[in-house]
Amino acid sequence: MAVRKSWNVVHTCGHSVDHDLSNRPADKRAGFARWLAGKDCTDCWKAARDGDSASKEDWLAAKRAEEQQAAAAWTQQFQMPPLEGPAKALGWGERSRHQLVTTAYTALVAEGSWDEADWAELEEKIRTVTRAGWWIDQRDAEALDLPELLDAATDDDRGTENPFR
Repeated sequence: MAVRKSWNVVHTCGHSVDHDLSNRPADKRAGFARWLAGKDCTDCWKAARDGDSASKEDWLAAKRAEEQQAAAAWTQQFQMPPLEGPAKALGWGERSRHQLVTTAYTALVAEGSWDEADWAELEEKIRTVTRAGWWIDQRDAEALDLPELLDAATDDDRGTENPFR
């Protein structure tokens, strides 16, 4: 007698669904059917997932707003110049700059061997790069690489304003 391939599973949501388990090894089918019985059916699972996307979007929007507020406060505190570029990229660039620079400060000064004079020199280089896209492109860079990345920035990445505040 052959091990059955089709199982009628009553899911936790109450729906009864016939599942074709022929693509599973014969000795794994009963255990998989038991596992399926402990889950919602596919339709209920998809409905719950799609309904939850609104709360994920709300959470992400709140997180981005919090990051933007911290970046704006940091920009003002350290007198960083405003970024240039498309309006859509400005906030993202500001958040990317804030995250990379604060992480670099921690790595180079707080935990590293740099002193405040070294950092002040680097901070002036940071102020010269005002293209939002450049900061977005560096968002995944290692904090310790920031000095070298700033040296590699081109004139297209630097603003045309007077760098001497």
